[in-house]
Amino acid sequence: MAFQARNLSVLAYANGFTLWHYTTVDPAESVAGEGYFDPAAEMLRPGDVIFANVDTDAAIAARSYHVATATDGRVTVAASG
Repeated sequence: MAFQARNLSVLAYANGFTLWHYTTVDPAESVAGEGYFDPAAEMLRPGDVIFANVDTDAAIAARSYHVATATDGRVTVAASG
């Protein structure tokens, strides 16, 4: 599958920082992969944190990512922790 904007929601926002929640049937490896969050590039900023429920149709897991870069329509995330 691919990124679904309707599954990304704001949990909290303060001082230019956003805490997000994302849920998907995609495995964690895909979510952390290059270009996955590119469709949300206009909303995400470096330093934002995304709590994600991944692989929700099989072995559901929770992951935490931070937005490493978000420029020129490209987003990279890295595992937090």
